[in-house]
Amino acid sequence: MNVNPTHCPLCRKLTDLDALPAEEVVWRFPHSVALLGPWQYYYGYCLLISRRHATELNGLEADERRAYLAEMCLLARALEECFRPRKLNYELLGNQVPHLHWHLFPRYDADPDALKPVWLALDRAERDAEERRRLESGQRSRVATAGEIRQRLQLLGAPTL
Repeated sequence: MNVNPTHCPLCRKLTDLDALPAEEVVWRFPHSVALLGPWQYYYGYCLLISRRHATELNGLEADERRAYLAEMCLLARALEECFRPRKLNYELLGNQVPHLHWHLFPRYDADPDALKPVWLALDRAERDAEERRRLESGQRSRVATAGEIRQRLQLLGAPTL
């Protein structure tokens, strides 16, 4: 694992995964780690963090990039099979934290903002405590959500480190 824990918050997380709450670490893939995201209004929301510190996809060697993207697709399949969202939004930004990481946001019919980007609601949550609580809560407990995703990944034969 090529990490830079001094300057990168995601590298710091990766260097001490055992210190995170058990329900936060969903799966330890060979090239990435899936974490249960904080915004469980979008139940099943996960982040997939590259084990190698890179700021762009082209910063990974071709084989490593293909494996990382395959792990992302496997996580997406698990989320779709577990929660049956109307749509799954994939976001690879890095504007705030320049370390490769995908946001996988399941979107559901009951979402009043289903046609708007998630980031608009998350921006509101930064300024509004009630909105923050709403977006952090989910239909299931974090333990149950992470457990269901893990079980599905295991059934799908997901590789692990």
